[in-house]
Amino acid sequence: MKDRSLVQIALYAAIFAVLGLLPRFDLPIAGGVPITAQSMGAMLAGVMLGGWRGALSIVLLLFVVALGAPLLAGGRGGLGVFFTPSVGFLFGWVAAAFVAGWIMQKLRKAPVFPAALVASVVGGILVLYAFGIVGMAAMGNLTLKEAAIACLVFIPGDTIKAVLVALIAQTVARGMPEALLSRNA
Repeated sequence: MKDRSLVQIALYAAIFAVLGLLPRFDLPIAGGVPITAQSMGAMLAGVMLGGWRGALSIVLLLFVVALGAPLLAGGRGGLGVFFTPSVGFLFGWVAAAFVAGWIMQKLRKAPVFPAALVASVVGGILVLYAFGIVGMAAMGNLTLKEAAIACLVFIPGDTIKAVLVALIAQTVARGMPEALLSRNA
């Protein structure tokens, strides 16, 4: 892997960590899973870096979190976070970034905004929720149906995040197209 790719992976892991500084919102109906800005980081990493680099940026962040760094929303970190109802979302971020990046690469000939929006919705919502629902059910003592219903509360915010990621990608593509690695891979 080239030095530039390593720097970009680390940069998006850092951006993801910064999104964790935004306050989290705890909802009792979501099985103990907070609303955070960090799902936007998974969308952004995949859309901007492509599948593998995007996923690696999230893996890097999760590794640092596992070592104890409080980089998750609300200042959470350490191995304990992997034993909460949020665990499915944590691992889902890796898959979400990969799928979002893969879709961006497949749609490289399409206009950036709709491609990034589709990539963000499919990777950052559908794939992420598939992992999140399983984690909520397993660690939150919920049925899959109860966990899926609890996830409905996240859809409006995640839809806004997907639109924001598409706008960011379109802006970057206009000003500095070489920075949109998912389209240049």
